[in-house]
Amino acid sequence: MRVGVARLLSVAACALWLAGCESTAQLEATGSLANAEVLGEDPKDDLSLGKKHYKEQNYGLAEKHFRRAVEAQPRAAEAWVGLAASYDRLRRFDLADRAYSQATAILGPTPEILNNEGFSFMLRGDFKTARKKLLAAKAKDPNSVFIQNNLTLLEEVSVEAKGIKSP
Repeated sequence: MRVGVARLLSVAACALWLAGCESTAQLEATGSLANAEVLGEDPKDDLSLGKKHYKEQNYGLAEKHFRRAVEAQPRAAEAWVGLAASYDRLRRFDLADRAYSQATAILGPTPEILNNEGFSFMLRGDFKTARKKLLAAKAKDPNSVFIQNNLTLLEEVSVEAKGIKSP
């Protein structure tokens, strides 16, 4: 069982980071992030530092910088998603839910946000809600590799959690 959890967490870090990268490209393309200080163009701005620390698995520092970014720019959806993902990694799911709600209020239920929320519920062991969020994400973007990978991971993890060995 520990191997399954360890695998889930390592895959989780990659999936959340990659999903964040995909979200960044979409946000910049749609112009949803208007302030250059929050866009991550300066390697020393809070959004960039949050991404850097998240990638390095320094989730406490990532949270600090993403929180500063949303305090400076409350409509910066990318910073809210980064903050939520950091809270997920710190197992502060109550705060993660609030941050995902803020991002959704700004952009609506995008496939990227639904995907990340699904992954969040997977980390909590709430596989039913995770599946619901991931299927909603897939309905909006049926060709997303990120969403499909999380659905596959969900299947593997939920089978392991039930004590059923996969072939």
